[in-house]
Amino acid sequence: MSTPSTADLAQQLKALHEAPEILRVVNVWDAISAKTVAALPETRAIATAGHSIAAAYGYDDGGMPLELALAGAKTIADAVDLPVTADLDDGYADPAETIRRAIGFGIVGANVEDRLRPFDESVARVSAIMRAAEAEGVDFQLNARTDAIVRGGERPKSESIADAIARGRAFLEAGAPLVFVPGALSRDDVEALVEGLGRGRLSVIGAPGALPAADYEALGVARISYGPFTQRVALRALRDVAADLYGTGVIPEDTPALN
Repeated sequence: MSTPSTADLAQQLKALHEAPEILRVVNVWDAISAKTVAALPETRAIATAGHSIAAAYGYDDGGMPLELALAGAKTIADAVDLPVTADLDDGYADPAETIRRAIGFGIVGANVEDRLRPFDESVARVSAIMRAAEAEGVDFQLNARTDAIVRGGERPKSESIADAIARGRAFLEAGAPLVFVPGALSRDDVEALVEGLGRGRLSVIGAPGALPAADYEALGVARISYGPFTQRVALRALRDVAADLYGTGVIPEDTPALN
């Protein structure tokens, strides 16, 4: 079977975003984690976790260099035959060029955060990304992230929700298929965001304390991802087995050869 083209993979991801079922993407950070998740029959697309890639190389979240972010995404895209959407922080100095290069590596979607830059600047960066993707002939699936809640500071939650809706609507008008609003966990917050943005337009993160994915689907959310939490679960398992091995433990006989 022939390898799908980047344009074909973008169309696959687009269809998954537009389907009535919520798209669940389990975040990965390297080739072996990508292959492990991709091997599950339920997996339809792969999402990278920028936080986790950065941690693997000793950087704080949001602090890894552009070249490493792109190399990490490429490693994952090369490891699987599924659509890959990458966490590319804020798009770096030139978000359009960042996305153009990512597309060259086979990446067909991305999270790019606004970091609560001024409104017009944030919208202009989204617009630049979508124009760059169009020039590459790819229906790029930008998951345009606004940090209106997580960087909202001491302002009332209602103001942060209103800001997220205003920014999200502008991002959608600029061509972004989805709006990602981290920090929106509760039913009330999600209902307000879906009402403001429309069904099938909101992307959320399944952080601890979040609702089950099926509940978000019923509310009209298009996509749920899990950010750095998948790596944290893996690291807890590593820590726990290490502690056991320092005691009287041995490697469990039923350990699968996933690597």
